[in-house]
Amino acid sequence: MTVKYELIKEDKKTGARLGRLHTPHGVIDTPAFMPVGTQASVKAMTPHELIEIGAQIILSNTYHMYIRPGHKLVEKAGGLHGFMNWNRPILTDSGGFQVFSLNDLRKISEEGVVFRSHLDGSKHLFTPEYVMEIENSLGADIIMAFDECAPYPCEYDYAKESMERTARWLKRCKEAHGNTVRQSLFGIVQGSVYKDLRLESAKRTTEADLPGYAIGGLSVGEPKELMNEVLDYTLSELPKDRPRYLMGVGSPDCLIDGSIRGIDMFDCVLPTRIARNGTVMTSKGKLVVRNAEYSEDFSPLDEECDCYACRNFSRAYIRHLIKAGEILGGRLTTIHNLRFLQNLMSKIREAIETDSLTEYRNSFFEKYYHY
Repeated sequence: MTVKYELIKEDKKTGARLGRLHTPHGVIDTPAFMPVGTQASVKAMTPHELIEIGAQIILSNTYHMYIRPGHKLVEKAGGLHGFMNWNRPILTDSGGFQVFSLNDLRKISEEGVVFRSHLDGSKHLFTPEYVMEIENSLGADIIMAFDECAPYPCEYDYAKESMERTARWLKRCKEAHGNTVRQSLFGIVQGSVYKDLRLESAKRTTEADLPGYAIGGLSVGEPKELMNEVLDYTLSELPKDRPRYLMGVGSPDCLIDGSIRGIDMFDCVLPTRIARNGTVMTSKGKLVVRNAEYSEDFSPLDEECDCYACRNFSRAYIRHLIKAGEILGGRLTTIHNLRFLQNLMSKIREAIETDSLTEYRNSFFEKYYHY
């Protein structure tokens, strides 16, 4: 296995884990949050800035890289690492979530998914085999199997059919994965919010004996209490010597609650998306810096933050930039939000090390969510 998980410490009371993920492009301290670089770029960020805010690994999107500029071009450039000049670990998703989000523009069969490009309407076919070819060309350290992400809510029969198809596609992905020397394939557990389907999916996914496992199909509209319930019984079925990745989750409460339950890896577009709309995460909760109340506020976005934006600029200035449509405004809020989450993950790791994660959760929630 090119990716290996090293379990350093486990909290027997909660299941929280402190670990290291060894990859061909470096070691990742876990639990870790992965900034999303959908199109081989974390929006508004340079690779140097990503390193400065503490990003250990980033995620790129198979669907978008296939549509534009094309996986063969990226391969000629030396894969994603060479193409975007990022010499740290990269994970690529399978593009399944994006394809299935196209709704009326796609058709599912056992062979794969026929879909139309969101750019020009051209018709394409994603099969498990072709997705592996694309991801092999992109060259990420960790690649995800092609799966079907069922929507929430959905009927039991649909969720069952979707889960079983995902299991069959995983076998095809494993057989087609051609770059096992430099890339590790992760399987994805599906099954919506139905316990028996989740447990069956976990069983069939782990039978593939892969370097790591993801939990997909959550954070798609279900209540957070229900998501945590699904995590509780699903994680108990995943091996402890492999990394566990909760896909598409990036709010502070979910990062903490996921870590408490034993999740090692997270990703989400949330911090960069809300940053571009003028919303930042701070130690005292969310702050909409574009609001008029900050027009004469010369304090930093967050007095407890050490990011470039907070060290050098005021809320008033950043608000001015955003209101004026200056690119720098969105860059500064993005830098801040990503640094905030990297700091949060660092504090989560410290709390696991000192057996105080539950106490940290309580104090953080009181300060951030005010309860």
